[in-house]
Amino acid sequence: MMILRRSRIVLLVALFAMGAAAQPGNPTAQPELHALAQTIDRHYNSLGSLQAGFTEIYSSNGQQRAESGTLRLKRPGKMRWDYQQPRVKLFLSDGKTAWFYVPGEQQARKASVKTLDDLRSPLRYLLGKTKLEKEFEGLAFAPDVKPLEPGDIVLRGIPRAMADTVEHVILEVSPAGQIRRLVIYSVDGSTTEFRFSNLLENTAIADSIFRFTPPPGVETVQASDLASQQ
Repeated sequence: MMILRRSRIVLLVALFAMGAAAQPGNPTAQPELHALAQTIDRHYNSLGSLQAGFTEIYSSNGQQRAESGTLRLKRPGKMRWDYQQPRVKLFLSDGKTAWFYVPGEQQARKASVKTLDDLRSPLRYLLGKTKLEKEFEGLAFAPDVKPLEPGDIVLRGIPRAMADTVEHVILEVSPAGQIRRLVIYSVDGSTTEFRFSNLLENTAIADSIFRFTPPPGVETVQASDLASQQ
């Protein structure tokens, strides 16, 4: 989704806010924050796999760039981003090693997930380790932010692990418990917005799709920062 060069550990919260619902008998009321966070944690900690369509919109200095594709996650710590528009490319991790490859290029870039400075990488920990209230400082409802879809719930917070680079994060959650949107406001003035769709939970996903073998003739390049190479 993603443009790695802009920040490093925020997407851990990207799809957390599912399972939210309006309070019984009052469809316009927001659920109590602590109860909502606990519902989110229970929901994601019970998942073994997740698949979603994604759109990433990066904005900075009046310019905007959008990419889209399909995201797949599987416990423990596996992820795969298949970019389809505007350019086909692949970013994946088996939990230990991350790869970035653009079909037709002569190099495939490889990095350890322990050292990778990557906006997408923390999503590998989403399933089974969700603790929303510990991830955000000042987590609260954001009634001043208009949701994309009427009736959605919007949350705001500062990711504790990135308070030096991220001003705050907006999470939009549907009444059915699906994340519509995640917006990251960086201290440099840029924003990175993720929109998720067509969420499928606990579907069969083969471990083999999280492994990568460079095509014949493609050189493997070891790198600590895949972002700067995109």
